[in-house]
Amino acid sequence: MAKVNWGIIGCGNIAHTFAKSIAYCANAQLIGAASTSEQRANEFATHYSIKGYESYQALMRCPNIDAIYIANTHEQHFKAIAQCLTHNKHVLSEKPITVNAQQLITLQELAQQQNRFLMEGVWMRFLPAIVKLQQLLCEGAIGKVHSINANFSLAGEFDSSHRLMNPATAGGALLDLGIYPISIADVVFNKAPEQIKSLVHKSSTGVDERNVPLINYGQGQFAQLSSALQQNGPTQACILGEHGFIRIDEFVGAQSLDLHLNAQQVQRFDFSFNDDENFKFEIDHVTECILQQQTQSSVLPLSTSFRVMNIMDNLRAQWQLKYSDSVESNKLN
Repeated sequence: MAKVNWGIIGCGNIAHTFAKSIAYCANAQLIGAASTSEQRANEFATHYSIKGYESYQALMRCPNIDAIYIANTHEQHFKAIAQCLTHNKHVLSEKPITVNAQQLITLQELAQQQNRFLMEGVWMRFLPAIVKLQQLLCEGAIGKVHSINANFSLAGEFDSSHRLMNPATAGGALLDLGIYPISIADVVFNKAPEQIKSLVHKSSTGVDERNVPLINYGQGQFAQLSSALQQNGPTQACILGEHGFIRIDEFVGAQSLDLHLNAQQVQRFDFSFNDDENFKFEIDHVTECILQQQTQSSVLPLSTSFRVMNIMDNLRAQWQLKYSDSVESNKLN
């Protein structure tokens, strides 16, 4: 059976999630990892019985690695992806795939030139519960969808130097958390919005600490979204239609959804999996795409990532939240 050999760039928490999940994938195996710290890479590699590399470039040069998962901080994604593509590696990048839409355009052109697969890692879109949501909407289970409400907040205190609060690492709630409410709205409506309004509260470091986008998708269809750092709140999405509504608790890692139809009994659809399998569905999909010599995903093509990125660019423009020129740059050299 053909297998895709994977490497990881970045050895933080999200890399551990990937490494645990890939163990459940029949056609994929993790064989290497690299970090900006060789010691950290070796410690990570030892934990998973794989090879640790002394640098990102050393991992990229390895002829045995077919695909690379980008797991470093936001501001590093663009250059890391570009270098991987230049080394003829297929790429799955942790979200957001880039900081802005112009960077994504540049990478899409490079991926086409290199004939390599490239996708943004929004794992939520591949979960069985979200696939079921799309099926129910296509079947018209709740009639015409009128609106969606979705929130993703992260409780806890973050120091001003933390990557989430630091503009040098493209911090803020929007790129790290807000992409999920925007993405679930995109799953529901599957089109570009006609109008975007918002409210924002900025932190002392200048990044968005709390934000509330209100998106008009036309034809009377709206999204009321929110994301926040240092705030308690339910990670919940509710899709409201003319005949009923669908509620998804913990929609970012959805394992179930509830269908409410007027006076009928609530229907629950369960799709349980254990925490070590979080990225399994996404990795299986990307691996299959690579084995079939596809360069884009049919589930999450770059055009969809571009549509979501345009919304986030619009919001940041409203908030006058611009990172440094080096972070925002789409120059390859």
